[in-house]
Amino acid sequence: MTESNEKTEAVQAVVDRVTSYQESAPEGTVEAELRKGLGEAGLDLPDADVTALAEAIESAEEGDGPVQAASVLS
Repeated sequence: MTESNEKTEAVQAVVDRVTSYQESAPEGTVEAELRKGLGEAGLDLPDADVTALAEAIESAEEGDGPVQAASVLS
């Protein structure tokens, strides 16, 4: 597995974790939790990427399936 694939999988794990409780989260919590989770995983993403992931999570509707980090970041 390449380093890029490993990073994408790690980012996806953080996105999945944050997505699981985002519906009941107060405004701004999703981005804060993404940053926290990425930091805990030792991942460094540009601010624009973190914001894009947070927006994708917040705008996802039930039944859309999980947010795919690789798609959002591509």
